[in-house]
Amino acid sequence: MRPVNFIADNEVTLLHTGTDYFPALIAAIDAAQYEVYFETYIFAGDDTGQRVVAALIGAARRGVQVRVITDWWGTGRRQINSMHETFTAGGVEHRMFNPWFRRGIARTHRKICVVDRHVAFVGGININDDMFCDYDHSKALSAPRWDFAVQVRGPLVAEIQLEAVTQWRRLGKLSIIKRIGLYRDMRKVEKIAAAHAVQAGFVVRDNLRNRHTIQRAYLKALGQARKSVLLANPYFAPSRKFRRALTSAAERGVEVVLLIGVGEIWLQDAVAHSFYPKLLAAGVKVVEYHKTQLHAKVAVIDDDWATVGSSNVDGLSLFLNQEANVVIKDAAFAQSLRVKIEEAIADGKVITYDDFEHVGHVKRIGYEVAFVFYKLLMRVFAVGKYA
Repeated sequence: MRPVNFIADNEVTLLHTGTDYFPALIAAIDAAQYEVYFETYIFAGDDTGQRVVAALIGAARRGVQVRVITDWWGTGRRQINSMHETFTAGGVEHRMFNPWFRRGIARTHRKICVVDRHVAFVGGININDDMFCDYDHSKALSAPRWDFAVQVRGPLVAEIQLEAVTQWRRLGKLSIIKRIGLYRDMRKVEKIAAAHAVQAGFVVRDNLRNRHTIQRAYLKALGQARKSVLLANPYFAPSRKFRRALTSAAERGVEVVLLIGVGEIWLQDAVAHSFYPKLLAAGVKVVEYHKTQLHAKVAVIDDDWATVGSSNVDGLSLFLNQEANVVIKDAAFAQSLRVKIEEAIADGKVITYDDFEHVGHVKRIGYEVAFVFYKLLMRVFAVGKYA
């Protein structure tokens, strides 16, 4: 199993919700002197989106090379077409990922920004307002969406830059010769000194050379866990290997706690519920989060392993979509994220095995039918890899 390629001497800052993320992101873009690579799944036309658009266009008008990728499905056909016109008029280069599903049904679900090869942002936060549901921008939330990103400075930025430029080139019209030489000279990136010597790795999932990288990073960390696992995710439908890693950890005495976002998509909730009995029987603690929309894809394992990114623990993220996570080996960072997850757990609803004794047969059958249906879809769309 290939380990994460950890690189030392990075400064990694945890950004909680748009309150932390958007000011830092916009400040970095406003300070750009040479280039900005930007990729996101959802780019809304709300006030938050307009602020980011203004920053990107402002950079382009200063002579900065600004290249933006937005997902055609996630952003929406009407919004993305309007945005394309606005970006083009403002001097920003813009490409759509997989318009009209011409390259199958894969999406870019990644949220990446790299500025001047000096600072990078990676996480789960889309470009939309914290107080509105990301899949229904007219639906107000009762509290800010619970989500995270990280700001990275140091040598790891080179890895993130490489992936951002590679993705941009993939979406262009390249000859076979240019595709073969896609990575030439891309690793000649200035190594920036960082204030804190944090080890971190950048892991991506695509349908080429990195088909299983993110799942393998999780499985390796779960297999080595000795004390605790805290995992927060909104769309919980892990593969058999992932489920087995969770239950194995719990069975050998590791405290395993899952914080699961619910209440968005009934089918997704039903699939997640189908896993609960076996997880609970193995000693896994399950907590459902109802306070607001939980969109974070984060985990802390033992005292010094943490990850923040775009990858859900489901078939779409692990086997189909393009995703990006940062994995951090640092006790201070892990503790800061642990505190945030524990605060959310305190606001959640603990699910017990006894709860399922009161679930009617019709609902139980519905959970199993939902799982079978989901599994069938994943085997069709993810080339049979969901198991």
